[in-house]
Amino acid sequence: MAESSTQSITINAPVAQVAAVICDFARYPEWADAMKTVEVVEEYEDGYASQVRFVIDAGVLADDYTLAYEYAEDISRIEWSLVAPSKTQRVQNGSYDLAENPDGTTTVTYTLEVELAIGMLGMFRRKAEKMIMDTALKQLKTRVESGAAA
Repeated sequence: MAESSTQSITINAPVAQVAAVICDFARYPEWADAMKTVEVVEEYEDGYASQVRFVIDAGVLADDYTLAYEYAEDISRIEWSLVAPSKTQRVQNGSYDLAENPDGTTTVTYTLEVELAIGMLGMFRRKAEKMIMDTALKQLKTRVESGAAA
C-alpha cells in the first residue's frame, strides 16, 4: 500500500518562473542529479507535456518509467501519475503546489506517493522518500534561483 509524504520549500522567484523550470522536462538532466534521460513522449495542444519518460540512476536505484501529467489552468498545481508499473515502482502519484507569497517568493509543496515493486521496511522507505524529496526540492530551488529557467 502506498503512503504519501509531503515537504515544502520557499524559492526566491515568482510562481511563473518556478513552473517554467518544473515544466522544462528536457533540461532536468542538467540540474537533477539522478536524471540520466528525460523525454517528452506526448504533449497537450497548448504545448505542455502530457507524458514524460524518465531514465534515472541514483546508484542503488535505477529505473525507466513514464509519468502522465496534468496542470491547473493557472499552473499553480502540477500533478502526475505512473502510466504503467516499472521495474521498481507499482504506483507513483505526485504533485507540486505552487503558492506565491506576498514578498514575491514561491512556496513549493511537493507531495509524493510511491509503492515499490520490491519490499522495503516502512522506516527505510520513509527515510528514502525524505531524501528523494529533500534532494528534488533543493535542486529545484538552486536551478530556479540560478536564473537558468526556460
